[in-house]
Amino acid sequence: MSNISYYTQEGLRKLKDELEFFERVERTRISNDIAEARDKGDLSENAEYHAAKEEQSMLELKIAKLKEVLSNARIVDESLLDTSKVLIHSTVKLKNTASKVEFKYTLVADSETNLKEGKLSVNSPIGKGLLGKKVGDIAEILAPSGMMEFEILEITRG
Repeated sequence: MSNISYYTQEGLRKLKDELEFFERVERTRISNDIAEARDKGDLSENAEYHAAKEEQSMLELKIAKLKEVLSNARIVDESLLDTSKVLIHSTVKLKNTASKVEFKYTLVADSETNLKEGKLSVNSPIGKGLLGKKVGDIAEILAPSGMMEFEILEITRG
């Protein structure tokens, strides 16, 4: 089963840059660390060698996961997004009905999430709760602190 994820052109470029960095820079560095540690003698008691091999395993796992994400990545043409309801790459202005505080989030793929920039994962509890809602709707979202209600004030393209 594939997990198709939708990205902006910029988001996809960042993923590709990260993969290239891991494959070209980090792999080389770790290989050099392993070679240096191997040159120090007995591998059975060589902590540096075992640490470098563990780091290599973790890096290869990251590379494999990133390649899988990229193989299932699709670019969204934001100019074609429907602004009548909340979708991935929608920017949503909402109000907490209890506190009356207003927020603005853009729903993005997990790897593009950055709360400081107002980019919220479409797979987060709030993101999932907003999907498909229209202006004027109330989204009821179960958060760790309990049930929260948000009124959808505005929907625009990312």
